Amino acid sequence: MSPTNDSLARGRTRVKICGMTRVEDVRASAAAGADALGFVFVPKSKRALTIDAARDLFDAMPPFVQSVALFLDPDAAWVQSVIEELAPDLLQFHGNESGAFCRQFPRPYIKAAGTDWLSGGTERRWSDLIDDHPTARGFLLDSHETGALGGSGATFDWSHWPKGHDNDRQPLILAGGLTAANVASAISAVHPYGVDVSSGVEVSPGIKSAEKIQEFMSRVNHAE
Repeated sequence: MSPTNDSLARGRTRVKICGMTRVEDVRASAAAGADALGFVFVPKSKRALTIDAARDLFDAMPPFVQSVALFLDPDAAWVQSVIEELAPDLLQFHGNESGAFCRQFPRPYIKAAGTDWLSGGTERRWSDLIDDHPTARGFLLDSHETGALGGSGATFDWSHWPKGHDNDRQPLILAGGLTAANVASAISAVHPYGVDVSSGVEVSPGIKSAEKIQEFMSRVNHAE
């Protein structure tokens, strides 16, 4: 089934595959057409990388695929070390980092928000988040509370997705429990700028499946 005119007008849904730990998974994801690959620099994560462990992965990155370094309430010196040693294209802040904290680094960033921003006083709180991060390149909405680790495989109620959002000005990225089985439905329901997947293309934490990656990308590309 080919995309409809409405889906073409919205533009292609971008894909980030997060939690890279192996060179072969970097290559398989890029070959399948992923727009960005995520590298987790959160020590308590099952997919955590040290700078030394990440070097070969960054060296395997092909042109025209963005590298995204993910942090969760980090020390500023740790972020700066990753930038200096690995030169990621984009930063992703997944905790309670303020806009002032995120803006201090010489890299563009996206800000993740959890389910606590999507229920109970959503309109006011979402506006507060947007206002505090005016330079964010986009916002990623995940299925856990802000400050918790992603990659859990759980979804959230997509009816809480912010309405009337200007995707060109502040793109929204959907994360949380996405798989080849549900990603087309998710795209149809909320029309995100992009989707972010980790556990949904894995055989175990940090170990991706080339077959699952290919199937996920196919479902995204044919979603309406």
